[in-house]
This record gives sequence, C-alpha cells and structure tokens, in this order.
Amino acid sequence: MSDATLLPDRALVRVSGEDVRGFLQGLVTQDMNAVRPAAPQWAALLTPQGKALFDFILWADDADVLIDCEATQRDALIRRLSIYRLRRPITIEAVAGGVHWSASPGQGDPDPRLAELGWRWLGQAEGDAATGWREHRLRLGVTEGADELGQDKTLWLECNAAELNGVSFGKGCYVGQENTARMNWRAKVNRRLVVAPLTEPGDRTRASYPDLGLMVEHRRVEALGDALIPGWLADALASDA
Repeated sequence: MSDATLLPDRALVRVSGEDVRGFLQGLVTQDMNAVRPAAPQWAALLTPQGKALFDFILWADDADVLIDCEATQRDALIRRLSIYRLRRPITIEAVAGGVHWSASPGQGDPDPRLAELGWRWLGQAEGDAATGWREHRLRLGVTEGADELGQDKTLWLECNAAELNGVSFGKGCYVGQENTARMNWRAKVNRRLVVAPLTEPGDRTRASYPDLGLMVEHRRVEALGDALIPGWLADALASDA
C-alpha cells in the first residue's frame, strides 16, 4: 500500500447487534441489500422533509455495518442514529481505523458514487495523507459533507443523489422517503449543488476553496452559469429538460 493514501478527515462507526441491516433499512436512503462485500454504497440520513443531514459510505463487515463518515460529524451521527435505536439490542460506536483512497487501481473497491473518483478501502489509520483527493472529487462535480451539502438545507436529490447512486427508489420507507420519492416521480429537480470556478461568495455559496480556485454553490438549473458540468450531470440535466 502506498503511504500517501489516508483520508484523515474520515472516520468509522460500527453498527452491530440484532438485525443491523433491518435497523438501517428503515433509516438511510440506500437499500441495505446492496451493501455487500466489495460493494460499499453511498447513502444519507435525512430529515423527515427529505433534506440531507449526514452523508456517508456503508461497508459490509460480516454481520456488522461500518459507516465511513466525516470525522467532524462522527459523534453527531452516532447521536442521531441512537435516537432511532430505542430498545433494540444494537450498538452504535466509534471505532479505530482509517479510510484510504487512490486514483489508480490496485487496491480497494471503486467509489460507489462514480467510478472516475477512484478506489477506496478501509484499514489502519496510518500512513501519509493522500494528496489531490478533494480537487479530484470537485473537478468531477461531486459534493459531500456538511459544509458542501449543508445540514437540513438541501433536498437529497438536489445533492445529485440519484445520479451518484445515493438513493434507492425500490426499497421500503425510510426517513425523508416521501418527499424524495415525490421529487423522483415528478422527474424534475429545480436546483442542483454544483462546483464552479471561485468568485465572490454569495447567498448560493456553500463552500469555497481558494487554494483550488473552486467553490460549491446551490443553483437553479436554469441559472447554472459557469458551473462545471461533467458528463453524468449533463445527462441528468438533459433528462430534466
């Protein structure tokens, strides 16, 4: 393993106990049946109105599920999931370990959002921090995390969840499912999170990266302006038209 693969801003949560998958199935946007060895899945926990609270990648670990999440949001995610646990014999806890990434094949599994993002795997939290990950992700138009998605600010489909494999429309109910399904049925997403060249931040700006010359904005689809439009997003916009 190359030393420079660690994503130090990521952390792990283990969900274990009785019927872990059934527990998560009623909460997250992804179908837990799709979470298999070598097949991690991107998902989110939403508000009842269908707005993103936390996004993460789910990994199968025998009977348990490991959640690859933002390190700064790990404790808040654990607290939120614990609200839904009630009296179930389920443990939700922070665990040691690291998330690793490489732009080149050789180790790990393809990122479940977009194959061009590269390869990802779990291991020890050791080695040098990977370089280039954030820019690589942003130039592909992929947003993630509380700063970019906004907590309780952005409808999940406006985060490009359908195009980036972050939602299942064939599973049963989950928190926020009603509004998400309604938007999908109408086949129209009026606003999108997009990456654009850095300019003066405004009301639509979610995150700015002066070192990269990029920013993330929440724009109406008819006013995307100078936003980066990768192929996957161009296809989505064409289907919405």
